[in-house]
Amino acid sequence: MIDQQLITTSNTLEGYRITKHLGIIRGITVRSRSILGNIAGGFQTLLGGKISIYAELCEKTREEAYQLMIQHANERGANAIINMRYDANEVMNGVTEVLSYGTAVVVEKI
Repeated sequence: MIDQQLITTSNTLEGYRITKHLGIIRGITVRSRSILGNIAGGFQTLLGGKISIYAELCEKTREEAYQLMIQHANERGANAIINMRYDANEVMNGVTEVLSYGTAVVVEKI
């Protein structure tokens, strides 16, 4: 099982040696904004500043993609993920895909 401290955006994990590369893993989720969310977000834009309703939606979406990536790595038998990244694309107006990906590896403590 992957421990969150063993996920990094770098190519290596300090204090660990990579013993096996298991390939690219990913977690993908697609979300849309609700009509009520759009209305509330519209009101927040009138006032300026942080648009909390959209920030919360973005955070939940990234977390879901992240957890799906971890699940995929677990299925491959990894105990770490290196080169972790996020990407996002608008599939259609108001519908966004968020992708969390990286390289699944097996590491051992040095």
